[in-house]
Amino acid sequence: MAETVNTLNRSVQSTAAQRHIIVFTRFPEPGKTKTRLIPALGPEGAASLQQTMTEHTLATVHQLQREFSFRQESISVDVRFAGGTAALMKQWLGLNWIYTSQGEGDLGDRLLRAFQQAFEQGAKAVLAIGIDCPDITVDILTEAFQKLSTTDMVIGPADDGGYYLIGLSALISDCFQGIEWGTETVRQATLAKATQLTLKVAELQILSDVDRPNDIVIWERAFAKSLLNRKPLLSIIIPTLNEGHRISELLETLTKNQDLEAEVVEIIVIDGGSTDNTVETACAWHVRVLSSPPGRARQMNTAAQVAKGDTLLFLHADTVLPTTFYSAIANTLAQSNVIAGAFELSIQGQNPTLRLVEWGVKWRSHLFQMPYGDQGLFIKRDVFETLGGFADIPIMEDFELIQRLKRRGKVAIAPVSVRTSGRRWNNLGVWKTTVINQAVIIGYLCGVEPARLANWYRGNMHKPEQNRNILQRNK
Repeated sequence: MAETVNTLNRSVQSTAAQRHIIVFTRFPEPGKTKTRLIPALGPEGAASLQQTMTEHTLATVHQLQREFSFRQESISVDVRFAGGTAALMKQWLGLNWIYTSQGEGDLGDRLLRAFQQAFEQGAKAVLAIGIDCPDITVDILTEAFQKLSTTDMVIGPADDGGYYLIGLSALISDCFQGIEWGTETVRQATLAKATQLTLKVAELQILSDVDRPNDIVIWERAFAKSLLNRKPLLSIIIPTLNEGHRISELLETLTKNQDLEAEVVEIIVIDGGSTDNTVETACAWHVRVLSSPPGRARQMNTAAQVAKGDTLLFLHADTVLPTTFYSAIANTLAQSNVIAGAFELSIQGQNPTLRLVEWGVKWRSHLFQMPYGDQGLFIKRDVFETLGGFADIPIMEDFELIQRLKRRGKVAIAPVSVRTSGRRWNNLGVWKTTVINQAVIIGYLCGVEPARLANWYRGNMHKPEQNRNILQRNK
């Protein structure tokens, strides 16, 4: 997995988009970050604020990437970090970003290196921002890129005399040299250098940074505003393992559903060690990509721990949601005593026998409240946490969770269908696949160890595909 991620980072860096954003941050280690806020918040509180503000800033950048992707335009992002390691940063923030150590020197040296590398890789417009300004919005970043199309430099002035954003349309080394960093004269000195160099400069609106205890109210105001304006967030969690040729269709339907606001739906792909292009493909769709040890239950639990949603939707990579999934989930969970739910099931394929399977799933789901994972399970977050998540077993994790859910409330079925791949039925045949599925359920209910069931199930389900591969190699 590490080799795959490193290859991805090298690929992204070598083909940087024409628009590029550099985000300066620090790994949130207590006692070593936001030190000026420690008297007010304590070491852990200051580190927690650093973590939250970094995530808030990158969420804004992520939304910007998504909006530009609608116009078939791309933005590359380099997270320049201090403290920690690239591995820790990926574990914290996901695999979507390029991670580069800030390196030695003062802020000017570090800014210069970051801009120089971006332009060397082909960028035509580069912005650098920190994570201290919670009021940076997609509109502000968009305006900054627009101004760089006609100017040499764009500055986002902070009310403390510095700047929260600086952008260049070409490398200008002198802008970062001879500046007394950390003082109230940073912006003034930078603009004076721009005047000496006869640069055309555009300024954005003035915003406030969060640097000192008195500034904490700025963050609290911005955070409260974001909570007030957003609808309940839905986190879609997609566990993957070598799904590179299937994941793209699913992510396209999700990310290009313009009826949904980016703040309303959070998409998390949690990869279990793919050796194909699953990670690269998922990152290209600008969703959050994480990694964990393999095992569907383990992957989904790992993603749920960092998900921000009030509702969690666990979705297989070969299952596509209906366009109205968000309202369907909201309406289903609003019903009396409903704590979880799933969708009706539609199976890809023309085989008439598949329609019988769909009918059986419908009957089982409505009569016995027993939907399975390929129907897209959604659950209220507080209920999921109270139950302790999925049992860490190699098979039947969805079946086991549904059984526990039914003891606490109703598991309802939304009146719209997900569309799942028919590959399992096509590989083995509809009847044989159904018999194997039922045998696994019976074995589980009779107390057969899940690990033993998993080995038996996978051996039977993958044997036809393995045999076909052997025949093809021997031709």
